[in-house]
Amino acid sequence: MIDRRMVFKAALASGAVMLAAACTSGKGGPAVPELQAQPVAKITAEPAANAQNVPVRQPVTIKVTAGALTDVKLTNADGKAVEGEFNADRTVWTSSEVLGYDRTYTFTAAATGSDRKNVQLTGTFATLKPAQEVRVTLNPVDNAKVGVAMPVSVKFTAAVTNRAEVEKALKINTSTNVEGSWGWLSGQQVDFRPKDYWPAGTEVSVEANLYGIDLGGGAYPKADVTTKFTIGRNQVVKIHTPDHVMNVYRNGAKYKSYPCSNGLDSDVDRNTPNGTYIIMTREPHAIFDNARYGYTNVNKKWACRFSNHGEFIHENQDNAAAIGRVNNSHGCVNLLEADAKDYFDSALIGDPVEVSGSRLGPVTTSDVMDWLVDWPAWKAKSAIKQ
Repeated sequence: MIDRRMVFKAALASGAVMLAAACTSGKGGPAVPELQAQPVAKITAEPAANAQNVPVRQPVTIKVTAGALTDVKLTNADGKAVEGEFNADRTVWTSSEVLGYDRTYTFTAAATGSDRKNVQLTGTFATLKPAQEVRVTLNPVDNAKVGVAMPVSVKFTAAVTNRAEVEKALKINTSTNVEGSWGWLSGQQVDFRPKDYWPAGTEVSVEANLYGIDLGGGAYPKADVTTKFTIGRNQVVKIHTPDHVMNVYRNGAKYKSYPCSNGLDSDVDRNTPNGTYIIMTREPHAIFDNARYGYTNVNKKWACRFSNHGEFIHENQDNAAAIGRVNNSHGCVNLLEADAKDYFDSALIGDPVEVSGSRLGPVTTSDVMDWLVDWPAWKAKSAIKQ
């Protein structure tokens, strides 16, 4: 006889085996692995990897979300690192150097996410290649002391068509408040002049942050340029041609008077032209040639050029009989030798020379004609609407 308790126990044991078998793979294979969660941090770059024609003044930025940057490197093709810095919470890195034209850069960034998982991003990009690189010069030069009518001149070796953008990149800082404006004298020259003469003693600094700015047609400046200079004492030359006298004023008061002979009154082409000019050069000796009037290789002393039309203040002892009495020059202001030397020693580049009384109007063909137009006309030369 079979014991029923034994059968019941056997059945229970058999059920236990079946339950255990239900927890394994039906085919006896390995268990399916659990999926790994993706890192939460994400790094992005601007410019992005493989970008082309990247502007050189545009900062490179590396950003991370849901984490913090642990390392960022930006290097040029030579392996030299580009300077940059992180923000306070290390979620953004920004380059602090201007990039080079036509260069390839590589970036590598690493970050740790809020889930403590690490992520990385690498890539390269290329900067723009100028169709032409243009040289830019600034005048006055560093540490110069100049007269109260001296303009600031920015000159380019190629024509500029993107003039408004260029003007926006030009900055003037002065030690005293001065009203002034930029004006384009040609496609290759833009000048700044104050509304009135500079205050004596003004310190001026100029920044032409032009590198990376398209001048037009794919032409770009080779470099930024800067200058710092000082305005000297207020000295103004005033010549009323019929008076045969050159007066020099300091701070508004008459300082010196010299007898002179100016351009021949009877020939308008030989008149000393009316207008406000500036002393452009100081030459202890100057050679004068004018085939039209039959003289060449004439050497005169203590010559101060005040117009590219050909006018100078200079010594002409050979014309002593006419000085102070008759205007008979070819447009220059003739002085006796001692007076010419005395004036020469007092003159600064940029001193104003005001001429009146002539029949010949202002000559505006010179590249230094800033004071030959009135203030509204000067402001109209700006490419930025005022």
